[in-house]
Amino acid sequence: MTTKSKNATNLSESAQVDQQSVQPFTRSQKIYVQGSRPDIRVPMREISLDVTPTDFGGEINAPVVVYDTSGPYTDPNVIIDVRKGLADVRSPWIEARGDTERLAGLSSNFGQERLADPELTKLRFAHVNNPRRAKPGANVSQMHYARKGIITAEMEYVAIRENMKLEVARAAGLLDQQHAGHSFGASVPKVITPEFVRDEIARGRAIIPANINHTELEPMIIGRNFLVKINGNIGNSALGSSIEEEVAKLTWGIRWGSDTVMDLSTGKHIHETREWIIRNSPVPIGTVPIYQALEKVGGAAEDLTWELFRDTLIEQAEQGVDYFTIHAGVLLRYVPLTAKRVTGIVSRGGSIMAKWCLAHHKENFLYTHFEDICEIMKAYDVSFSLGDGLRPGSIADANDAAQFGELETLGELTKIAWKHDVQCMIEGPGHVPMQLIKENMDKQLECCDEAPFYTLGPLTTDIAPGYDHITSGIGAAMIGWFGCAMLCYVTPKEHLGLPNKDDVKTGIITYKIAAHAADLAKGHPGAQIRDNALSKARFEFRWEDQFNLGLDPDTARSYHDETLPKDSAKVAHFCSMCGPKFCSMKITQEVREYAANQRIEAVDVDVAQGLAEQAERFKQEGSQLYKKV
Repeated sequence: MTTKSKNATNLSESAQVDQQSVQPFTRSQKIYVQGSRPDIRVPMREISLDVTPTDFGGEINAPVVVYDTSGPYTDPNVIIDVRKGLADVRSPWIEARGDTERLAGLSSNFGQERLADPELTKLRFAHVNNPRRAKPGANVSQMHYARKGIITAEMEYVAIRENMKLEVARAAGLLDQQHAGHSFGASVPKVITPEFVRDEIARGRAIIPANINHTELEPMIIGRNFLVKINGNIGNSALGSSIEEEVAKLTWGIRWGSDTVMDLSTGKHIHETREWIIRNSPVPIGTVPIYQALEKVGGAAEDLTWELFRDTLIEQAEQGVDYFTIHAGVLLRYVPLTAKRVTGIVSRGGSIMAKWCLAHHKENFLYTHFEDICEIMKAYDVSFSLGDGLRPGSIADANDAAQFGELETLGELTKIAWKHDVQCMIEGPGHVPMQLIKENMDKQLECCDEAPFYTLGPLTTDIAPGYDHITSGIGAAMIGWFGCAMLCYVTPKEHLGLPNKDDVKTGIITYKIAAHAADLAKGHPGAQIRDNALSKARFEFRWEDQFNLGLDPDTARSYHDETLPKDSAKVAHFCSMCGPKFCSMKITQEVREYAANQRIEAVDVDVAQGLAEQAERFKQEGSQLYKKV
């Protein structure tokens, strides 16, 4: 079906969930860990493993619990209907706090105009509640609660989620084998408690992006002392893509592990597309509001005004956007610093604001109105993602005066946001060669006082169009280890075109690898459990367990089946690389079996016995170094 024909029908009647996104993972089940109240039910995925055959029956392998971003979509007990959206998770928590009020209707001018347009009925999400807002004088941010010493339901939720039943794993001995990490100053505790979460948020070292109007959200946390998170981007453009396709990209992305999703739509029906996405998203949704503001003025950056941008912020906050990328650090005095760059200003938001500054020869209105923006953010609990509009677009431009000048300004803005108890993270590059990556992380920690860092890669080389998920995955793993809290994925289509579903999956899996590698390197408690379980399954030729424990079971299974397609190959004690006679793991097992059959505790005992026999023979033959022949 074409984009035009999809949008011509009434989506509230025709929209369907992407069937690939709702299939449960093989040998996995959705489990829920309950908190202090019945409505705190934290989802996780439990992977069941086969028994290891032994001479005395079998060795039971404990199931492995993994972090799950897929929401209700992979729970076979939940009926998914994207026309109605996901179930409400957070309203009881929000209502119990008593500091919000339900508005009589939308308060943004643009939102009211869209609602009044009968031509949009066929595209509109049908089940929209009137938005909430803080009561006059109230601040409803998670940071505000944390600084008052309050542990919210959201804080308890993310503490349970980060632990992933570690106490059960510890009791089963699954934490006994893990290499010590090197955390570069991060302090990850052995157990994540709600109190620790509260303290990290109060300090500004972590955020829980959780707009009070995104009640379908399953809360998560972003911070250097927690698991490294990844973001996936979706969004239509002037070149095409329907609302239904964007919702499908969302559900596909979170299936494979996207912790947050940014809607970067720049084409038609941005408002309606975003409503469908938020109502069907269990993960935080971020946007770049200046993109929509630019659409409202026909693409002429010089026509942007604070009043129009303010209305856009309120419009999106009332829909439930959890974090805004705001390019408030692109100052007039920094723009000339980009003139001699190889690639100039590559950020869309950065270039928009630079053009506005030059057209009016005035300071960036996002900077001059920053405290006004804070007032909006704390009324809905929208988090800042302070945009790096002057990030380097090539390794030649990395770590230059423009980039670091903006970073220093972002540090100043962070402190202003914190003065208002508004949650804040900092966006980072970009294109940075490996030897300059740590300087980026250190500079950010210094300038922004440990506010969470959120980077696009960085790409470590510029010579691989079509493979920039790899060039950036290298940098992402490094900066994640050094302390970056969230990594924005890059797909193989970066710099080349809009990603399709396969590209989205490839980008997410690449970044899940990078984030997990960083968690291992930092020594995050329990990070190695999955590695150890998969390695044990590999050594014991438990093929199905190997597939199911992997980040992408489908691809692993298909690669194996390309050369060994028969079911019998999935129980074979060899793989297609070495074959049955040269498999190193099979040979090792045979050596162990030989040692066991000889009642020798270990192979080195067998070797020692042989050496002793030769020594005794040497003595019996006269202990002569040389013998005549």
